[in-house]
Amino acid sequence: MYDKSLPDVTFHTRVRDDSIGGSNPFRWEDKTTADFFAGKRVVLFSLPGAFTPTCSTYQLPDFEKLYPEFKAEGIDEIYCIAVNDTFVMNAWKKAQGIEHVEVIPDGSGEFTRKMGMLVCKDNLGFGMRSWRYAAIVNDGKVEQWFVEEGYSDNCETDPYGVSSPQNILEKLRAANNTKAA
Repeated sequence: MYDKSLPDVTFHTRVRDDSIGGSNPFRWEDKTTADFFAGKRVVLFSLPGAFTPTCSTYQLPDFEKLYPEFKAEGIDEIYCIAVNDTFVMNAWKKAQGIEHVEVIPDGSGEFTRKMGMLVCKDNLGFGMRSWRYAAIVNDGKVEQWFVEEGYSDNCETDPYGVSSPQNILEKLRAANNTKAA
């Protein structure tokens, strides 16, 4: 079992508040790592950026589609984190029609850096972004780690497979079947 605690950071989020009214009924709300992860077993996945091809075509929509299957395997929540601000993350979630996966904005990259996953993507004009990875996290501790191969600055490829929802679900099912046997 991989046993690494998640870094303690504060995320600057915008949350819907219908009491505000108008066309932009959102208010600022700071949330900590503990607010998201304490007392829950979650799948956390990270990707290079909102609105990017692999992230928008496969990764986020597939986690959304498979949400009920993850719940059936004992996962409380699924979180998507990216080095994007809260406005971009919320717009992406809305544009993708996401109802179940929660997005976490890591605008400054602090969480990603402390996870050891911050890479330079200047070759794509992105600047500093997250390497693609996922984790099963239980009460703030990483149980299982899924990191795409080739971790490096300015990687010429965008590997995707290890951190796919299908792979993670398969590993969860295998682990749960082993426990049940």
